[in-house]
Amino acid sequence: MIARVKDIKTKDNLNIVEFDFNNILLKMMSLELNKDLKIGSKVELLVKPTSVAISKKYIEDISLSNQALAKIVAIENGELLSSLSLEINDTFIESIITKESSQRLDLQKGDIINILIKASDLSIYRILND
Repeated sequence: MIARVKDIKTKDNLNIVEFDFNNILLKMMSLELNKDLKIGSKVELLVKPTSVAISKKYIEDISLSNQALAKIVAIENGELLSSLSLEINDTFIESIITKESSQRLDLQKGDIINILIKASDLSIYRILND
C-alpha cells in the first residue's frame, strides 16, 4: 500500500504515525522510526494477511484505528483457512481468516466488506523517493 505521512506524534519512545492512503486515514504505532521519515514522505506500508480482519459492516465503537472498505476480488478456501484477495482503490491486499469465519459471514467474490487493522500491525516497508 502506497501512502503519504500526514502526521507524526512522539512521546518518549512511542510514535503514532498517520498516513493518507488514497484519502483513507491509517494509523501506525511504532517504537522506532527511520530517521529519514518526515511529514510528507511517501511510503510503502505493509500488513501481514493474518492481521487483516474482516467485517460485513463498519464498526463505530471499537479500539482498532484502521478501517476501510474493500472489494473481495477472489476467495480461496482451504480445509481450515480462507485467503481473500481484496481491492482498495486499485491496491490489492490479502486477508487470511478461518474458513469457518468466511462461511459464517457468507463472503462472496464481489462483496464490499470492511477491513480492520490494529495500528500496531501496520508497518512501513520502505520510504519511497518522489
